Amino acid sequence: MGIEITGWGKCTPPSILTNKDLETFLDTDDEWIISRTGVKERRIAHTSLGDMGTVAAQHALAAADKDPQDIDAVIMATCTPQYIIPTTASRIQENIGNKHAAAFELNSACTGFVYGLTTAYSLISSGVMKNILLVGGEKVSFFLDWSARDTAVLFGDGAGAVVIEAVDNDSKLYSSKLTCDPFLGDTLKLDNFGSSMEFKDPKDGYFLGIHFEGQEIFKNAVKTMARLAQEALEESNLTVDDIDLCIPHQANLRILEATAKRCNFPMEKMIINLDKYGNTSAGSIPIALTEALDEGKVKPNSKMLFLAFGGGLTGAAAVIDWGSRVTSIKTSDAVLPDSNKTALELVKEISNP
Repeated sequence: MGIEITGWGKCTPPSILTNKDLETFLDTDDEWIISRTGVKERRIAHTSLGDMGTVAAQHALAAADKDPQDIDAVIMATCTPQYIIPTTASRIQENIGNKHAAAFELNSACTGFVYGLTTAYSLISSGVMKNILLVGGEKVSFFLDWSARDTAVLFGDGAGAVVIEAVDNDSKLYSSKLTCDPFLGDTLKLDNFGSSMEFKDPKDGYFLGIHFEGQEIFKNAVKTMARLAQEALEESNLTVDDIDLCIPHQANLRILEATAKRCNFPMEKMIINLDKYGNTSAGSIPIALTEALDEGKVKPNSKMLFLAFGGGLTGAAAVIDWGSRVTSIKTSDAVLPDSNKTALELVKEISNP
């Protein structure tokens, strides 16, 4: 028995917030943002995380030609859930029409998709399940302090999904390396959320936003991703030259360039789309993967490296066989409803509820 990703899909909201838009309410400009992050624009959601995850899931199911009833588990990777109870995974499960699958969430922030991928491959390889729908997505815009330049320019909303299933060939997960350094957890933290929340006067806002120590995060992101990539390759008995494509978490262009340099990995083999979407956290890798497939950048039987770093501080690297099919079996016309508001209007709503 082998294991493959057989379906893929994405959902990026239609409302685009450009760097020029940010200039209207932040002390920043387009040149400053691009030079430090590589981000030119990002998407702001007008619907729920569950809606975005559902659209991505419907595209993934169609690409795999998989009946929703065949799905044994819906796994949602997110740090911005629609609800705590019920899980966003179960909302997606309901929306695709599946009544029996397991549904649960993983929160390791930006590494969530790779954590989920490893979990899905493990559940299938153990024989517990055969078909798993893995969704990674975020509605980060709701949790941002839009007056904080360092974080407001970075993040965006979106979701991606894959179908992972048992197949009759030799495809496999070569290696996975997952880690967390809890002693640096406060360098990237969503303050005042969860059971430790301190309730305040609504006019003061309930959330303090994402706390972000950029220099510390940059240093640890590069060091951790480079180390995990090397460890995953060594365990797989592979070298950098054997990898056909690397799909990293889309955090910051400077981080990706520094990581590639440290690993001696050619940038032309790295998929980068953060200029269009910013950092969508757990959604970034499946969105980038879907676009790479749609653009013909994934070749049959490729060896692929997924690489991520996120809050926690977590890190992840996984090496997989892609398999022979790089085109969708079927397509879906699933889309989000149209938005009657601009991204700027949506941000103002979030900032002034």
